[in-house]
Amino acid sequence: MASACTRLAAGLTSALLLGLAASAPASAAGKAHRFHIEEASIEDVQHAIQSGETTCEGVVQAYIDRAKAYNGMCTSLVTQDGAPVSPGPGAVRAGAPLKFPTDTVAASTLLPDLDQYKGLPLEYGHMGNSQSDPAVQLQYGMLVGHPHAGQVNALSTLNIRGERSESCPMDCDAAPGTDALPAHCPAECEALRQQPDALETAAAMDKKYGRHPDLKKLPMYCAAMSFKDVYDTRDMRSTGGGDVKYAMDVPKEDSTIVAELRAKGAIIYAKANLDEYNAGSGDPGGAAKVLLHAYGAGARSTWGGMVCNPYDTARETGGSSAGSAAGVGANLAECSICEETGGSCRQPAWRNGVVGLVTTKGLLPYGGAIGADPYLDRAGIQCRTVRDTAIVLDAVRDPQRGYFDPRDIYSALPNGLISKEPYAKFTEANLKAGKKPLAGMRIGIVREYMVKHSANDKAISDQIDAEIKKVLRDQLGAELVESHDPLYPDDPTVPNMSYTFQQAMAEILPLHMPEYVQKKNADGALSFAVQGYDVANRDYAVKVAEGQAPLSDKLNLRTITSSPPTFSFAFDFADYLVRRGDARVNDWASLNANATYFSERRTVAMKNWEDRTDLASAGINQRVKMRDAMRMVILKVMRENKLDVLVNPTTTIPPALIGHAAQPVVNNRPVGRFPTSADLGIPELTVPAGFNSVIYEPSFTLNKSKDAYVELANETQPSTMAEPMPVGLSFWGGPGDEPILFKVASAYEAATHHRKPPPDFGPVNK
Repeated sequence: MASACTRLAAGLTSALLLGLAASAPASAAGKAHRFHIEEASIEDVQHAIQSGETTCEGVVQAYIDRAKAYNGMCTSLVTQDGAPVSPGPGAVRAGAPLKFPTDTVAASTLLPDLDQYKGLPLEYGHMGNSQSDPAVQLQYGMLVGHPHAGQVNALSTLNIRGERSESCPMDCDAAPGTDALPAHCPAECEALRQQPDALETAAAMDKKYGRHPDLKKLPMYCAAMSFKDVYDTRDMRSTGGGDVKYAMDVPKEDSTIVAELRAKGAIIYAKANLDEYNAGSGDPGGAAKVLLHAYGAGARSTWGGMVCNPYDTARETGGSSAGSAAGVGANLAECSICEETGGSCRQPAWRNGVVGLVTTKGLLPYGGAIGADPYLDRAGIQCRTVRDTAIVLDAVRDPQRGYFDPRDIYSALPNGLISKEPYAKFTEANLKAGKKPLAGMRIGIVREYMVKHSANDKAISDQIDAEIKKVLRDQLGAELVESHDPLYPDDPTVPNMSYTFQQAMAEILPLHMPEYVQKKNADGALSFAVQGYDVANRDYAVKVAEGQAPLSDKLNLRTITSSPPTFSFAFDFADYLVRRGDARVNDWASLNANATYFSERRTVAMKNWEDRTDLASAGINQRVKMRDAMRMVILKVMRENKLDVLVNPTTTIPPALIGHAAQPVVNNRPVGRFPTSADLGIPELTVPAGFNSVIYEPSFTLNKSKDAYVELANETQPSTMAEPMPVGLSFWGGPGDEPILFKVASAYEAATHHRKPPPDFGPVNK
């Protein structure tokens, strides 16, 4: 059996040399060269169309063929006894109903000492009918991922007649012609069937433009894109991943970002699966109480199910934009528009081996989309290359409005934050022999995000440390300086920042957020106490600001942006439903009355959100203040040290196994994400940075009272992952710094070429 690394290399070779041919028209069939969709960039697709190697319809068909081959289920139910089940058919995707695995996994194989467990009854996995269509089966309760499933479940809806809407099945979505809409079909289906599906749109573009598309007017020509299913699309089911029986599950109009990219020639090809409603902001608390318990990691929606990682389908994908990243990573879509509230564009991007961009808050418009926390929510872009990401960002710019979106209050940005030059221009790095394109640039390594809190942090932290020095400094010519963290040993080969994040916080926080310096733990003790000082005293604040007294070491970039919860989700979803104007589902009560949820915990949370009518919270107040204060901190550090950009690993924890334990929190380290850029609304760009095979698998263990399972870190038994998993490197900076991020990231990408396609998702054999 070939080694994992050999298989990975073989996957790259097959994708580049043997890929699926998007068949050319008959007149060009005699050409020796055949275009391959795998790993093709936006410009590759357009060049192939111009040269006659393929057509736009051929490109879309190639993606549909890949979805048919690879976009199925990849999880099994976790049951009490592990006995097989006999599930019915799922929703139709790529021409056929989904097939669910009949095998199940006994809960005792995941949860040790289950016979001694005394907590709430477990919500075992089971099949059930959906609310949207009782003939469609869905997975509920606990799940586990399959290794080598050959499926990723990344796309929840394809833009194909007969399957793009549950409200309008095949006979209600027939192409318009002489026949009238059947009497049993909702009247709204007439408007839907008048709209071409993805293949028909592509065919019409071929007919109009042939081999000569106007790429200046249509820079996204024939880019087959997926959109996270929180963005409304006027020709596809849009439910935020929810199993909701709307009167019409296709909304009346596009979200702003969909409309802009559609107008620039993109094919609106699929909706990407996700962690339902951007993870749904948890449970706000209320009268509804959880009576069952479910365990296990993973990004999941009720309608779409669990998303799996194409590099190892037994592992999770890292955040609510999971389907967007997994689909692009497995070559099921050209690019995808993701969304993140706390990190769920960037985190799925690196775990699935793709580029992920989040911009200055408001640059990418968010009108016409469902949010989890509007102050934090922002659109993002996931592609396989930095240049494609920049091309998509340029295409979103409206010829008249620019990036301003009347439906998005956060998009009214100062003009100075928006580049006057196309963002793609900054990806044209000079990598000729002897040239060092980053010479003269200063890059700050953020050591706060490289601390080895546990054994599981070490491999990625060390790998990225070596990568930064070898590539950014030695190969590309950048000058490096590092920040200081008492938990990370000083690197004698890298100069220290002359002015630290701790110094900036000492100057800024005691005056602007004294309440945060005085924050207390649940037991009433001061979170950031300093021995010998009264941290609530004015004189201490002055001494701290003047460098005459210390801040607590616990007050750092990892902890500073944490805040109490907000209740913004209650407002945002209610507002979205009012604007959508569905005849059946138009408020929280009617939403819950017409929905099912994949777990009882989600059902309880959504009921509590329905009942949450008071929006006041300490969380929203703190977030508004913290964004302004911490932007001052970041910018002060960058200016004092003359830094062009900041860099760190996107995360240091390898992906967990779906259904198994995740890495527990240590030293207040956010698990799975570094929230600084999300909370501060500043841009960040993550790029593939290689692969890692070392993992210390965490596990579940019963607590002392035996009424709950807790996650236990594994500190002594490393193992080699059967499939090497991607690693990500993040570049970030202040508001409006997108151009410099593109320049640095594209130079790094061109020097390393770390992106490699997943071996199990190669060309489709037709």
